[in-house]
Amino acid sequence: MAAEAKVDPMHQFAIEPLFGSGNWAIAGHNVAFTNSALWMAIATLALVVFVGGGLKRETVPGRWQMAVESFTGFIDNMLATNVGPAGKKYVPYIFSLFMFILFANFLGLMPLGVFGVHPFTFTSHFSATGVLSVLSFSIVLIVGFAKHKLHFFSLFVPHGTPAAMAPAIFVVELISFLVRPFSLGLRLFVAMMAGHVLLEVLSSFVISGGNAGPILFAVAGLPSFVLMVGICALEMLVCGIQAYVFALLTCVYLNDAENLH
Repeated sequence: MAAEAKVDPMHQFAIEPLFGSGNWAIAGHNVAFTNSALWMAIATLALVVFVGGGLKRETVPGRWQMAVESFTGFIDNMLATNVGPAGKKYVPYIFSLFMFILFANFLGLMPLGVFGVHPFTFTSHFSATGVLSVLSFSIVLIVGFAKHKLHFFSLFVPHGTPAAMAPAIFVVELISFLVRPFSLGLRLFVAMMAGHVLLEVLSSFVISGGNAGPILFAVAGLPSFVLMVGICALEMLVCGIQAYVFALLTCVYLNDAENLH
């Protein structure tokens, strides 16, 4: 008798300690090194290796150097378009942010399970994407107040606003501004989590159909497998789009800090 498929779509998001779970604690909170921290370190290492390999500055650049220069130019153009000349100094940060998220997203899709290694997509956790969004938001606040002082509050009262409506507009704009880090992190987290859940659900259909016999597999399992292949391709596109959207919105917020409106 074939064993029943037992696929838990949410198990892939479980944060599990790898070592240090028994003794590592700060203020009563466990600070064990987890699978999430491991894949953050792997994404960071991949970014360092990628950039390091493109710093050769050869007269005739190789493919690796061209790849790094292409991504750098892409980020430079994004900042120039959305921030202007003042955006040049943010290229290292936006480049690092974009590439870190991009590597994190793609690493989570790597088919390493066939080798017994289970990749972890830490961008599917709001705790990770929220920290990245708070970091970007903090830079926006620091730049805004450092450059404009209290005049930065004029960002919340658009030019030409009638005096009678100014208080209400100020409150609305302030709330909208404060929601930015939440929406920025939530967008990435939801997109990555939804795709992985869908793939896991479809895989359960494939396994159940295979266990139930050739007829049910042909009716439900095989179409689910074909759909999984298509969704995997779509997920690869989403990985790039979400990294781009995160970097682009950060550029837009930096424009507000640099240039107000």
